[in-house]
Amino acid sequence: MSVRAARQIAVDEIPVIDIGRLAGGDAAGLAAVAEEMLAAAESSGFFYVRNHGIDQALIDEVFALSQAFYARADEDKKQVVVNAWHRGFVRAGEAKMYQGARPDLKESFVWGLDTTTDAGAPDAHGVAPNRWPGFMPELRPTLVRYFEETNAVGWRLLRAFAVAIGEPEDRFVRTITRPTTRGTMIYYPPQPPDLDDEQFGVSPHTDWGCLTLLYQDQTGGLEVRGRDGGWVTAHPIPGTFVVNVGDLLARWTNDRFTSNPHRVVNRSGRARYSVAAFVDPDRDTVIDPVVRAGEAAKYAPVTCGEYVQSRFDAAFAYRQKGAA
Repeated sequence: MSVRAARQIAVDEIPVIDIGRLAGGDAAGLAAVAEEMLAAAESSGFFYVRNHGIDQALIDEVFALSQAFYARADEDKKQVVVNAWHRGFVRAGEAKMYQGARPDLKESFVWGLDTTTDAGAPDAHGVAPNRWPGFMPELRPTLVRYFEETNAVGWRLLRAFAVAIGEPEDRFVRTITRPTTRGTMIYYPPQPPDLDDEQFGVSPHTDWGCLTLLYQDQTGGLEVRGRDGGWVTAHPIPGTFVVNVGDLLARWTNDRFTSNPHRVVNRSGRARYSVAAFVDPDRDTVIDPVVRAGEAAKYAPVTCGEYVQSRFDAAFAYRQKGAA
């Protein structure tokens, strides 16, 4: 289907779910939210969340810093070019979401759990070093706080998902001490109108990990595969995150949950900014499919680290030629 053929979103395809009840310790509220999330996870794999508990002032600060970072000269950004552990600045043209696709028309800055030192290698627990820019010292504390708060939302969602499928509430979070969650500030330049239908800000793909929490500006451009195989526009809704199930959580639930293709096309004529948190457990967490009675596991157990690493290696050009 043509890039320009996305249709308007049907409300029931990407529901808006109020998750405020997940923070109150109310069992009935948890069960009610869990049922709404389960319906979305089993169909489109996408939903919006509101009343998530993250201060809008923090979100606005992250977006302001993102715009300031991408406004810097290339010479500055190259000081923190992505390292071997996928932390730092990823230049335009370095990401391809599937075999044979054109490189995505975007720039990214990736960070994860912060180490206590600025060492050039993973710490004793295997936590990879971030690449914080010396020219923007304010970036580190703000992004560390954002990382912590989006993780907290992700853990609440994973607890609700466990309850929804009849598992103990901690089924997906019980081993988490040093999550491999990645935060990513993303900049999409305007796509020239004369580019053909095979050029994307992000090519059609599924996410690799457990859950993605995406906050997008008001530019728009996110499109989700609809039930009919066409594309629907996931319009920005102020104050909400777009949440989607990734391949690892689909695998963990034995494909009961849907990891749905999506893409970004920036037709707006102006810059687009978004910030994603790719929420995952620890590297050594074993992803062993949760099966229903009488159901056989479709996948062998795999660790979170092994699976996500294999997907990184296939998607980023710098990983084939060596990190700078």
